[in-house]
Amino acid sequence: MIYIGSDHRGYALKEKLKLWLASRGIEHEDCGALTYDKDDDYPVYAKAVGEKVASHAGNHGILICGSGEGIAIAANKIDGIRAGTCSSPEQAMASVNDEDLNVLALSADYLTEDQVHAITKAFLEARFSGAERHKRRITEIDALEGGRHE
Repeated sequence: MIYIGSDHRGYALKEKLKLWLASRGIEHEDCGALTYDKDDDYPVYAKAVGEKVASHAGNHGILICGSGEGIAIAANKIDGIRAGTCSSPEQAMASVNDEDLNVLALSADYLTEDQVHAITKAFLEARFSGAERHKRRITEIDALEGGRHE
């Protein structure tokens, strides 16, 4: 399952991305914002998506805010979440391959809709390599938060 969320700055792009996902038959759930609210705060949506993703190893998330950075930082406070901002398909593929990225954070201010589609496609198609060095590094990261990677 793909869980998607955004604050007010990412709201319009999130709505377009939901249509793009649906047109490709990709199952997803909107975790908010469900309406535009210029005074909302991205940590609320990072938490909603992050908790859903962390609840099952096969889940993935997509978060959108102005820069992508704030919402990624917030999501990374949740045990088991490995969120990263990506600005190219290659970066998204490498992040999944090497770091087993499970939450993609996107910038509504600095990416075009076409770029977002390409990055999202790469994120969803990429697979973790399972290479020993990458598993070791993820275990080291998980130790920083007191968790364990499965």
